Amino acid sequence: MNGDLSTVESRQRTAGLLWPVLGLVAGLLIACTTSGLPESGLGTVVGVVDGDTLVVDLDGRSESIRLLGIDTPETVHPDRDPECFGAEASARLALLLAPGAAVAITRDVEARDRYGRLLAYVERLSDGLVVNLSLVENGFAATLHIDPNDGMRHELAAAEARARSAGLGLWSACGGPHEPLAG
Repeated sequence: MNGDLSTVESRQRTAGLLWPVLGLVAGLLIACTTSGLPESGLGTVVGVVDGDTLVVDLDGRSESIRLLGIDTPETVHPDRDPECFGAEASARLALLLAPGAAVAITRDVEARDRYGRLLAYVERLSDGLVVNLSLVENGFAATLHIDPNDGMRHELAAAEARARSAGLGLWSACGGPHEPLAG
């Protein structure tokens, strides 16, 4: 019986030590979710900016979202000329995510990029298509890994390898990403 009592007392002491830690964790979670940054959640597509950027309505607020883990040829960059397969990548994203499409966004470690865009993986709710992955596996985007955001790093790298070996999209039309637009 003494052994049972000491086990109970030990558990109570441990629980007593855990409560302050749990309180701190809960406080941090509340601070993170109330910091003004949308957490992962549901939204509605407003429109497409280019092949890797779109605008989504999240709880009545329009957010520019930069698709994580990928890079498409430029079409609207302020300092660069349009690149080979950029128009096709933009058109593909617009086809995948028409205005009004319901999406789930999932953030990784960093919330925003240097342009203030929300960084996220985007899933089309109608069929569960992960848009970032779809663009890479069909040759409309290359992978772009920027630490610490690596939630889909391995899946995206494998998809790029398949697209390259099959010569899909920009891999056959341009020889790779960021090639100048043939004039």
